[in-house]
Amino acid sequence: MMRFLPCGDDAVLVELSDLEAAVALARSLAARPVPGMVDAVPGARTVLVQLAPHADRDAVRGDLLTRTGSTHAPDDAETVEVGVVYDGEDLDEVAALTGLTPAEVVERHAAAVYEVAFTGFAPGFAYLSGLDPALHVPRRETPRRRIPAGAVAIAGEFSGVYPRSSPGGWRLLGRTPDAMWDLDRAQPALLRPGMRVRFVPLAPDDAGGFPVRGDRVAAGDVHHNGDEAAAPTGAPGAEAPEPPRTPAVEIVSVGPHALLEDLGRPGHADLGVAPSGAMDRGALRRANGFVGNPAGAAAIETALGGLRLRARGHLTLAVTGAPVPLTIIRSDEEREAPFDVPFALSDGEELVVGAAVRGVYSYLAVRGGLEAAAVLGSASRDVLAGLGPEPLTAGAVLPIGSRIAGAVDPWAAPGDPLAASDDEVWLDVVPGPRDDWFAPAALAAFCDQDWVVTARSNRVGLRLDGAQLLERLRDGELPSEGTVAGALQVPPDGRPILFTADRPLTGGYPVVGVVTRAHLGRAAQAPPGARIRFRFV
Repeated sequence: MMRFLPCGDDAVLVELSDLEAAVALARSLAARPVPGMVDAVPGARTVLVQLAPHADRDAVRGDLLTRTGSTHAPDDAETVEVGVVYDGEDLDEVAALTGLTPAEVVERHAAAVYEVAFTGFAPGFAYLSGLDPALHVPRRETPRRRIPAGAVAIAGEFSGVYPRSSPGGWRLLGRTPDAMWDLDRAQPALLRPGMRVRFVPLAPDDAGGFPVRGDRVAAGDVHHNGDEAAAPTGAPGAEAPEPPRTPAVEIVSVGPHALLEDLGRPGHADLGVAPSGAMDRGALRRANGFVGNPAGAAAIETALGGLRLRARGHLTLAVTGAPVPLTIIRSDEEREAPFDVPFALSDGEELVVGAAVRGVYSYLAVRGGLEAAAVLGSASRDVLAGLGPEPLTAGAVLPIGSRIAGAVDPWAAPGDPLAASDDEVWLDVVPGPRDDWFAPAALAAFCDQDWVVTARSNRVGLRLDGAQLLERLRDGELPSEGTVAGALQVPPDGRPILFTADRPLTGGYPVVGVVTRAHLGRAAQAPPGARIRFRFV
């Protein structure tokens, strides 16, 4: 059985009969991608096929219908042993739920041979099939706000290991000293689809603290203020020549939000890594276009004001996205800088970026691009996964690159107006893939009322609130499946979450609809207090 469900403009959710069929299709796509495929995200019963805008959907469906593949790891698949100290907080509760003793829970969990069915939720988080059916227990009703890295847990038919500290609702059986994710390794993810896994019980003394080898977060290429002196050359006593001054941006101060972002890192679902990237991709492209950079060059994403920087060398900049006041300071003199057009910043001058009155995110691009160490091909900061350059701090110095694509272009058409707090924002939504989980009255309420953007919104998603909450037709949990930017996931409380740039790769709540590609930037720029209205298209 194969059913195709819509998932926005650029993806299709393929629903299959069971986990084995989903794994088989995912392995087939990994070996031979369909034309136009960007990535494939397997889930417990599904495979999300993400497509390029030019992809022929009818041809994709026809191709998928012919697919067959192996449902199990090959005989020569690599087996990874993961040491576990079985002292988890939920061990006694799992024993009570299953009618077993804690020792029997440990024995059954360690006796199984697991396979990495798929990855998701966070980089390096592997969903391990093969859990003893006697240990199938639901997630906790109230997820923990923090589960430490290395926690070994179970939920439903899966076991898994949390690669980094994060919220979570799985039941904790123990902990491991083994790092699930380490960017210093040739393969950052310890567990990858197709591998086999065995859990080996350890005595507490064998593991030491929690965890022994924790996850590593890339700090990126951020250099702190202060030039190193050049080594003396020439005759004794002669002054060392000054090294050539490399053009750079020096961060003087930052507000609550200042990150490096580009167009993200698509294509790494096998590692459990979501694309991330700029919240408003159109505004990023616009800023880079103004200064002649490639469209995806790294720029500074800022919000809520407070950013102040100093030019090292003569620079050409542009600021786009949410309109902000721009002030250039030289000595005691101040002058305004133009927004949404390129302008010059001379050596030693400072630029102050104020707070936006409309919209949320502004983008500052510098001609030549901002240099930063790429993580999996991108300099974007993913706040959920902890990947990419760390948030900018005072004293950081960002070198300017030489990736120039063309001339400075000051003649772009005006950008679309953005919303202020309490403004109404209309967003087009493609229904599905799980709109059939909701009653007709709930679908009508979804479109017929205002949804207010709450202050708890961030780069992971916009949390919405409305007068009439969305009631489900179905009880129970949705098996984990892939998510896309713009997905409107509805938790049991009936308040939608509109996933944005740093969404999890997979999710376990039904998605009522997906915001169209054309309106993703508009959604990202809706500030707290804005009122969103949806219309199905």
